[in-house]
Amino acid sequence: MSSVKRVYVEKKPEFAVQAKELMHEVISYLGIQTVTNLRVLIRYDVEDLTEETFERACNGVFAEPPVDMLYLEEFPVNAEDRIFSVEYLPGQFDQRADSAVQCVQFIKEDETPVIKTAKTYVIEGQVTDAEFEAIKAHCINPVDSRETGMDKPETLVTHFEEPEDVKYFEGFKEMPEAELKALYNSLGLAMTFRDFQHIQNYFKNEEHRDPSMTEIRVLDTYWSDHCRHTTFSTELTDVTFGDGDYRTPIEETYREYLQTHSEIFKGREDKFVCLMDLALMAMRKLKKEGKLEDQEESDEINACSIVVPVEVDGVEEEWLVNFKNETHNHPTEIEPFGGAATCLGGAIRDPLSGRTYVYQAMRVTGAADPTVSVQETMKGKLPQKKLVRSAAHGYSSYGNQIGLATGMVKEIYHPNYVAKRMEIGAVLGAAPRRAVIRETSDPGDIIILLGGRTGRDGCGGATGSSKVHTEESIETCGAEVQKGNPPTERKIQRLFRREEVSKLIKKCNDFGAGGVSVAIGELADGLKVDLDKVPKKYAGLDGTEIAISESQERMAVVVSPEDAEQFLAYAKEENLEAVKVAVVTEEPRLVLSWRGKDIVDISRAFLDTNGAHQETTVKVDIPMEEDSPLVQFVEVGDVREKWLNTLKDLNVCSQKGLVEMFDGSIGAASVFMPHGGKYQMTETQSMVAKLPVMNGKCDTVTMMSYGFDPYLSSWSPYHGAVYAVTESVAKIVATGGDYRRIRFTFQEYFRRMTEDPSRWSQPFAALLGAYKAQIGFGLPSIGGKDSMSGTFENIDVPPTLVSFAVDIAKQQDIITPELKNAGNKLVWLRIDKDSYSLPVYEKVMEQYGKFTEDIGGGRIVSAYALDRHGVIAAVSKMAFGNGMGVKLEHNLDARELFAPAFGDIVAEVPADKLGELQISYTVIGEVTSGQTLSYRDAVITLKEAGEAWTETLENVFRTVSDEAGTEEVASPLYKTEDIHICTHKIGQPTVFIPVFPGTNCEYDSARAFERAGAKVITRVFKNMDASDILDSVAEFEKEIAKSQIIMFPGGFSAGDEPDGSAKFFATAFQNAKLKEAVEKLLGERDGLVLGVCNGFQTLVKLGLVPHGAIVGQTSDSPTLTYNTIGRHISKMVYTKVVSNKSPWLAQAELGGVYTNPASHGEGRFVASEEWLDRLFVNGQVATQYCDVSGNVSMNEEWNVNGSYRAIEGITSPDGRVLGKMAHSERRADGVAINIYGEQDLKIFESGVAYFK
Repeated sequence: MSSVKRVYVEKKPEFAVQAKELMHEVISYLGIQTVTNLRVLIRYDVEDLTEETFERACNGVFAEPPVDMLYLEEFPVNAEDRIFSVEYLPGQFDQRADSAVQCVQFIKEDETPVIKTAKTYVIEGQVTDAEFEAIKAHCINPVDSRETGMDKPETLVTHFEEPEDVKYFEGFKEMPEAELKALYNSLGLAMTFRDFQHIQNYFKNEEHRDPSMTEIRVLDTYWSDHCRHTTFSTELTDVTFGDGDYRTPIEETYREYLQTHSEIFKGREDKFVCLMDLALMAMRKLKKEGKLEDQEESDEINACSIVVPVEVDGVEEEWLVNFKNETHNHPTEIEPFGGAATCLGGAIRDPLSGRTYVYQAMRVTGAADPTVSVQETMKGKLPQKKLVRSAAHGYSSYGNQIGLATGMVKEIYHPNYVAKRMEIGAVLGAAPRRAVIRETSDPGDIIILLGGRTGRDGCGGATGSSKVHTEESIETCGAEVQKGNPPTERKIQRLFRREEVSKLIKKCNDFGAGGVSVAIGELADGLKVDLDKVPKKYAGLDGTEIAISESQERMAVVVSPEDAEQFLAYAKEENLEAVKVAVVTEEPRLVLSWRGKDIVDISRAFLDTNGAHQETTVKVDIPMEEDSPLVQFVEVGDVREKWLNTLKDLNVCSQKGLVEMFDGSIGAASVFMPHGGKYQMTETQSMVAKLPVMNGKCDTVTMMSYGFDPYLSSWSPYHGAVYAVTESVAKIVATGGDYRRIRFTFQEYFRRMTEDPSRWSQPFAALLGAYKAQIGFGLPSIGGKDSMSGTFENIDVPPTLVSFAVDIAKQQDIITPELKNAGNKLVWLRIDKDSYSLPVYEKVMEQYGKFTEDIGGGRIVSAYALDRHGVIAAVSKMAFGNGMGVKLEHNLDARELFAPAFGDIVAEVPADKLGELQISYTVIGEVTSGQTLSYRDAVITLKEAGEAWTETLENVFRTVSDEAGTEEVASPLYKTEDIHICTHKIGQPTVFIPVFPGTNCEYDSARAFERAGAKVITRVFKNMDASDILDSVAEFEKEIAKSQIIMFPGGFSAGDEPDGSAKFFATAFQNAKLKEAVEKLLGERDGLVLGVCNGFQTLVKLGLVPHGAIVGQTSDSPTLTYNTIGRHISKMVYTKVVSNKSPWLAQAELGGVYTNPASHGEGRFVASEEWLDRLFVNGQVATQYCDVSGNVSMNEEWNVNGSYRAIEGITSPDGRVLGKMAHSERRADGVAINIYGEQDLKIFESGVAYFK
């Protein structure tokens, strides 16, 4: 008899957004028209849970009564339905099951259930066997999941085999070459055979013994291209140049580089020519010339780091600003969700290990055309549409959960990215310099491992990303892709942001490529690591797996022995697992022990050889002028048609449906929202954010932009790199940045190198171009990342060098790109180019400098940097945001308007300032109030242009759901004199903010209340074991008793799992003690409660709204569920205050329209007609979604989640509990400056004033 209980949970038909989305894909995407209905059920198998706890879990944890149907053991089906279920592969992290276990333990802390989840799909209609298999293939990615049967297991408890002892290769050191080669071939290593021979020599001549399996695997990881940039470090012994029109500048740049190389490395025989040297040489030269004074000098290199003087509350202090770009091309290609999620996770961990707080991210990706039919998918590949959507979902899911504002998202399309996708995450982090200690590791120092546990996921990730990608690799590489766990990384962020913690850390390394062996191995020359102490996700891992697993969200820190206990105590406060696993030794050797035996014992000197020395020659291909996109003016013909086709181009068209998946506002520091103007339709070209200063006012901002065009690079990698750098500079200049302060970091992504000298041409030419541009501008690249495996069978990715430009500015320097006023003139700054179509740098810099002066003098009010698509694309995008018209001058040559114009900038200038401009310019038109774009007799309405611009990707990244309505909604104003008055007055109220796994708005919420004059207490709910839960309940109870206000902040309660929002909060606060504490605050002390976003979901699930008491939910309770669009949505929303009943809205204007950021996946307010009527009659509907003018409707442009009657916020019957979806706390001076309207509802001020 099985002891396993099974439940199925299915969304009620009206809320089954996921099933509807899948149905849409099956019909439109797989072309299977005969499916009549599609159902998706979540299956929970549960063991070791008492009957009572199981019943409570069914009603609130596994299912939510208002939106879900729950079936015990079986669910109703028709005899002819086709059914299959999907589960994660063993060893893959299942966030849903993990969250379910944690959530159930809130109900009863001493129970330790085992929970496994699966998804069950039911297909209704006449479907052939082949079609059924196609649907299965669409739903199952074999890299991380598999089909599972419907039978219930006897038990869920996994019995792991005891692993065998680590194997030694007997006879290895004396093995003859043929036998050694056979062994090498059998091991599937990423290293070359020469490396393998190098290892044999070492063990024979120095260690006089045979190696263990672990030693071979650790060396393979250590020397992988991913960890040691082997391709970039290969010596280039001979470089020859082919013939072509552009040989002269390319060859001259090579000679300049060689001259610099010999000056910098005078007398150094060990320094040879290689791609790495070429990538770093401009920085070395500029540093020698004193042009890199702001770089932080340190042995510990976690990310690019510059020292920035800033003023906080008028006092100058030094800050460190870190930036980093990371790619996950191979993992995202085979498992898009996990690969893209961990791309961002990895990018965050680098600056985070440098103890800076990561506050803004940019995502730049490369894909083939995602609009083509699934039938065109190459064998061994995932369809592009599925790839781009799943990857976007993965990256955004990670960033949204950890609480990182993604300021810019751009996908670049080129047919050759079908070889392998490009997935780049670039991030910015910052911290006060005083908080970051950089010291050496001394013998006796302790190494602490903290964060996630170790599993099989990511075993061989570093070597995997360095392997050739073929059709088979999709099947075999699954374990190489890690699964992200953002709530854990968020905890590490919170811990490191505390200065008292940061100051204990002498050195830190994140667990990127290579796991324990590399992450800990790099922290000191001599180390003794005890693998038995490494916390594991499950039993059964052997020593080798523990040594090289790349499980995510782990950090290794070095602390002095006397600080170790204090550090562990701080980690405990943040609900983080932390363990001492290693000690620094005197002797420079890496020693790893397992089961009491040393299974790795290698000298540091040998590890640092990075394998055998590799050599190659290079033959540089030279581009021809006749193929150049830079000099070919294309005849235009019908201007109107060409204009509309340009707007429809894959690389020009709107990506709004993609961009809105990413939270762009968290942190209340984003100076721009990604789309601006009244209609949020002008896309920005740079991301700008305020420094993440915890307390005090600071007007310093960071800026980041990117430059790259795959079509230009495919013609000439040299020109491509030059203009990638130039374009990234132009975008910063067009936003108000001073180009003289820019620092770069580059992303190189190329085809796989072979013995063929011409294969090396692309990266070599590109790096020469980047070298020339850095020297030309006098600006260095101080970091970068290379990925050298962009090949699938015989297809290569386009030669890719992306330039990321980072600048520091003041808030008041920044301008936004949407057109401002009718009557203003449009001017075109054209950069000077030489006869080889290359920038004349001195003249370009002179113009860019004057451009910055013109912005500072108020002579330029908006600007846009141009790219391959020229003036037309730029002025159209500038026009959309505020619905302005553009009239271009008759005398312009139509061919010029559509021609590539890299480095040029179009600017909007008030007519009376035209004569005062410092820049050289051509007037090209003017801004009009008419809603048209026109040139000569070609006239296009903004509506038609906007539709052309938005339609191309609508079926890939939807902006409108199938349920979208347009009908108007009543918004009666409720005005009462009878507003609850506080009888327990107090000078300074205290606000209690609870933090659960997944909470991410606690900093913004605390700052909003402190600004309003309240005292704030923030506490983390700890749940690592039963005693933690009991301690946390007691602590919460005590803190609530001292408080007048409870604020439930936004976030993702454990990743909004198990399937549904705010379940952690809601389950914990139904604990009898916490329930009583809340009731006393409301009933005896006249207190207030506020919940925003995830906090609003908490209030609804507890019953605090609409009931005013913790009563839970029944099947007819109002609730919040998935947005109609079926994805996360992040944008500014307009809301109208329709009731004055709540003390929270005392200082807001009744009938007033306010704009705040929304960022949620489950914000759709749903309730029965009866409930809706009751809420309006009682004045409990506080706010409704509306347009800029205050009109309320079901139009999804404004009512972003499809809420019934456009309800955004509701209150308890007496108004003292308020829940709302939009983030009123994400407001500060200089935030979201490209959005129009009042952002301050004064909620926090009203809440504080209520007690006075």
